[in-house]
Amino acid sequence: MGAELPFTEKQRGGRGRERRGRMEAKKVAIIGAGVSGLAACKFTLSKGLIPVVLEARGGIGGVWTETLETTALQTPRESYQFSDFPWPKSVTDDFPDHNQVMDYLRSYADHFGLMKHIRFNSKVLSIEYDGCSDDEIQAWTLWAGTGHAFGDARKWRLQLQDTLTNLPLQEIVVDFVILCIGRFSDVPYIPKFPPNGGPEAFKAGKVLHSLEYAAMDFNSASDLIKDKQITVVGFQKSALDLAMECANANGPEKPCTVLYKTKHWNLPDHRPWGIPLTFLYMTRFSELLIHKPGESFLLYLLAVILSPIRWLFSKIVETHVMRKHGLAKYGMVPSHRFLQDISACLIATLPEKFYDKVDEGSIILKESPSFGFCEEGIMIEGETEPIRSDLVILATGYRGDLKLKEIFASSTFRDCMTFHNSVVPLYRQCIHPRIPQLAVVGFTESSSNLFTSEIRCRWLAEFLDGTFKLPSIRAMEKDIANWEKTMKHYSGPFFKRACIAILHIWYSDQLCKDMGWNPKRKKGLFADLFVPYGPSDYASP
Repeated sequence: MGAELPFTEKQRGGRGRERRGRMEAKKVAIIGAGVSGLAACKFTLSKGLIPVVLEARGGIGGVWTETLETTALQTPRESYQFSDFPWPKSVTDDFPDHNQVMDYLRSYADHFGLMKHIRFNSKVLSIEYDGCSDDEIQAWTLWAGTGHAFGDARKWRLQLQDTLTNLPLQEIVVDFVILCIGRFSDVPYIPKFPPNGGPEAFKAGKVLHSLEYAAMDFNSASDLIKDKQITVVGFQKSALDLAMECANANGPEKPCTVLYKTKHWNLPDHRPWGIPLTFLYMTRFSELLIHKPGESFLLYLLAVILSPIRWLFSKIVETHVMRKHGLAKYGMVPSHRFLQDISACLIATLPEKFYDKVDEGSIILKESPSFGFCEEGIMIEGETEPIRSDLVILATGYRGDLKLKEIFASSTFRDCMTFHNSVVPLYRQCIHPRIPQLAVVGFTESSSNLFTSEIRCRWLAEFLDGTFKLPSIRAMEKDIANWEKTMKHYSGPFFKRACIAILHIWYSDQLCKDMGWNPKRKKGLFADLFVPYGPSDYASP
C-alpha cells in the first residue's frame, strides 16, 4: 500500500508521470464511447495511464448513433468542438447534422489513436468496489481515504456481457472507473398516469417512446408514421423534430398533435436581433450579472447592481423569439423568463417552418398539465372528447439518474446516487464525495456538453496524474450544496437536473485553478470581459 502513495501525492511539473514510470501503470475503465468517453480516453492516455473503453454498442458516438433522420446539433459548431481538433473546413453549416457529427467524432478518434483502446459490444452489467467495507467508507473524512485519485490502491471489479450473444464476458479489474454513460439514452422517462389510464388502455393503436423510434432505421421509422394520426407528447427538441417528421409525412389530412405541459422559449436561431447568443450568455461580463457559488461580497454586490442588464438580456431574446415565431398569434408565449429556460438547459432550436406547419393544419398544439390514455387515444384534462390517435410517441425524456444508480452492485453506492431530486451530487460535476476511485463525466448539462465534457476530462486526467488532491468530503459536500442552491435559484420550477449553462466560465475557472492554470484565457481586459469563451480558449495550459 505504501508503495502507491508517492504516485498520488500532489505533484507539479510532471513529477507524477516521472514516478509512474518507475511503477506499474494504472488501469482505467471508461464506460461509454460517446463524446465524453472519447475525451476521457484521450486525456488518460496522455498521462501514461492504460484506458480500456467499454462500449455496449458496435461503434462510437453514444447518443449520436441513434437519432431521427432530421437530427442536427442544437449548439453552433464553434462551441461544439474539441479544443485541439476543429471541424474540417468542408463543414460550413452552423448546426451540422447527425451524419456530420458522427464523421467528426470518428475523425477525432482516428486522429488520436483511440479506436484500439475501445472494446465494442461490451456492456457493463455492474461494478463493485473491492476490499473495503461500507462502514469503513462512510467513516472516511477524505475521498478514497486519502484525497488522492487511487486512494490506498483498492480496485473496482466490472462484470461484462457480450451484447451480440448475451453471454457473460470475463470480469475485469481496474484501478479507477470513469462513467461516461450520459443521461439521454437507455432508460426512458414514462409519465405517471391516472388509474386505468395508462398505455394499456389504448386499444386503437400503439405507444412507444422516442428512444424506440430513434433506434429504428430511417426507412422503418418512415413506414411507421406514414398515413397515421399521431400524437407526440413533449415540447423539447425530440418532440419538435418528431412533429415535423410526422407533419411532412402526412400533411393536414392526418395532422400531428403535439401535447405539451409547459411552453418554452424555443429559439429560431442563436442570433437574437443579430447578436450572437454567446455574447449575452458566454462572456465574463454576462456572468457578472449572475450570483455564483462561493462568490465574494464584491461579486455579490455587482450581480445585484447589474440585475437590470440581466433582465434586458433575457428580454432581448424573448422579443426576438416572439417576433420571429409570432408566438402571440398561436397562444405560445411562455409565462416565465428566458433566463429560467437557459438556466435549466431547456433551450431547443425550433425546426425551420415549424409554425408554417401549424398554419397549414399539419401540426396541432395542445396544452395540458396531465393526460391519460383511453381506448381511442388520449384524454386530456378538462375535455370530453379524446385525441384520436393511431400512434402515440412519448418524447418525455430519460431517467439518466436511474441508469447511473443501477450500475453499482453496492446498495450503499446506489443510495449515494439517490438524491432528493434527480440531480446527482457531484463535486466539480464529476466526483461523488462518498464513492472512491470513480468519476462521472457527461452527466451535468451546459450550453455545449462537448465543451464541458472535454475540460472536465482534462481536469480529471490531471487529478489522476497527481497534480492536485481533493478537499475533505465535508468541504466537497458543502460546495455541491452551494452549486445546487445557485442552479435552483435561476432555474426556478424547471430545476430537474444539474445545468451550468449560465456559469460555464465560473465553473471552468474552478477547474483551471485546481490544475494550476491561469483561469483568464483571453489577452487583455476587454477581451476577457466581453469576448465569448469557447473550446479553443482551453486548448493548452
